[in-house]
Amino acid sequence: MRGFDDYASTHSEETPHQADLALVNGRFYTVDPARPWAEAVAIGGGRLLAVGERGEVEAFIGPQTRVHDLDGAFAMPGLHDMHTHPDLALAPRYADDLDVGIEDPTPAQVARAIHAYAEAHPGDGWIYGQYWVRYTFREAGLEPGREWLDSVMPDRPVALMDRMWGTMMANSKALELAGIEAATRDPRNGYLERDSLDGTPTGLLIDGAYAMVHAAMPPTPVEVLRQAYRDGVRFQSARGVTASKYVHVCEQRLEALKSLDDDGELTVRVEAAISWQDDIFPVRRRWELLAGERHYYRSRRLNANAVKFHFDGTVEPRSSFLLSPWPGETQWRGKLNLTPEHLTDMVCDMDRRGIRVIAHCTGDAASDVFLDAVEAARERNGFSGIRHQCAHSTLLHADNLARFKRLDVIAEFSPAAWYPTPYASGARSGYGAERLRRIYDLRGVIDAGGIAAMGTDWPVASIDPWLALETLVTRQNPWSDDPARFGEPITLEEALRVATLNGAYAMGTEHDTGSLEVGKLADLIVLDRDPFAAASRGYLHRTKVDLTFLDGQLVHDRLSRWPAEHMTARWRGEAPEVEAT
Repeated sequence: MRGFDDYASTHSEETPHQADLALVNGRFYTVDPARPWAEAVAIGGGRLLAVGERGEVEAFIGPQTRVHDLDGAFAMPGLHDMHTHPDLALAPRYADDLDVGIEDPTPAQVARAIHAYAEAHPGDGWIYGQYWVRYTFREAGLEPGREWLDSVMPDRPVALMDRMWGTMMANSKALELAGIEAATRDPRNGYLERDSLDGTPTGLLIDGAYAMVHAAMPPTPVEVLRQAYRDGVRFQSARGVTASKYVHVCEQRLEALKSLDDDGELTVRVEAAISWQDDIFPVRRRWELLAGERHYYRSRRLNANAVKFHFDGTVEPRSSFLLSPWPGETQWRGKLNLTPEHLTDMVCDMDRRGIRVIAHCTGDAASDVFLDAVEAARERNGFSGIRHQCAHSTLLHADNLARFKRLDVIAEFSPAAWYPTPYASGARSGYGAERLRRIYDLRGVIDAGGIAAMGTDWPVASIDPWLALETLVTRQNPWSDDPARFGEPITLEEALRVATLNGAYAMGTEHDTGSLEVGKLADLIVLDRDPFAAASRGYLHRTKVDLTFLDGQLVHDRLSRWPAEHMTARWRGEAPEVEAT
């Protein structure tokens, strides 16, 4: 059956003032400071025609309007996840890669998973998968790397990602197939850990260096990526996410997203960020994409007008680029993956082209260099209208907090260590106690007038936005009574704004999304509880999303109670299982 295009243009017929849908008898938190609460909304042509009291909505209700009583349920704008990787988390499920399936596996558990995979997949092919973590090796008194992997599986190529996606561990066979030896030069955007005496690679490849191993492997098929993104989109819709940034994409990933979009299954607004360098996997048509090929994928719900890359690394291999030496070091401050001149020219060029730069910055020196580059772009280009994004913002210098507002840069924070857990405490302990106290300083950015946004950074942290929201408010472990806290909390009102209107601002869509205001797109969610009705700890992360609307269309119906004669949701039932439990 043929579809039809309903795009508006300058001389299109005026949209009728009769609503397609009215939601009444609700408790709407609008995130509009001029009018924070409402009891009803009217939706027509995918936009909000009225937001307010029932009487204000009545004027838009006609004979064809579907009226739905929310029976007092809490509703609000859809959530915005400004940094996530569904493909990295879920592609192994469909590619039949190795998945250890344990949050913080011990070396013994990793070894058993490798042997089980080899037994189930006989032959001499690659064993590739996830995850291992450095701190469990440290606790076991073992050194991760080529020698350990050779002792587990010497005859087949093995390459495993760590949970932070900052380090790959490869055995000798994998290094041989990738052509990596003592004479191999380090790429600028990463490095090989080496034996201190003879320079032999230890089998640990840091940041962009592990793309050399990925280049020796077959690329992930588009259909596998499509299935991975489909599961991710469905989960996000079921948890109330209506807009997201999928960072680090290549040609195959854009093809997979376009396929979902063409089939009407992209029920989240997606900004896809093309990898600037081979930070994770090879991007073979990078320059064609940046020159204009990216526009081929553009639609109402998909755009690829962003680039993502790593300014620095991560904490466990001590590759985060710091302003002062790492604890116990006299000179080593980490690794800046590109020269400052490269970074400045690239940011200025992308800014001039209207392409957003999303820069991975975990160290305070990395964010310092990034803000310097954006400042140079503002001086050369004036304000281009593009808001660049400091990804993770793990450590920020106090004097940089006000620069986010002045330069109109988004400070995006990821919840991998917003609250104490064995992983967060074990992995982040390398920063030292003083730095650990001030990580993820949303409070500082907000108080300085800047825009803070939330990105789950899944699979490094949970993709569940409600867990992130609770820990934003508490900065404490949601499953225990432990009083320990990482960083300074923010209020519930501030957290909801971070996840809605600030996210829209980070996407450049604040005039269309992020709050419930007349004229904006009808992107909203209906919850099973009122977030303001109880203390956040142990309560907020248990939130269920009953209904999710995008463009006024029902895309998720958890309880399958929506009248069939009104509209049928794209997704029905509980959120799918996408994370190890």
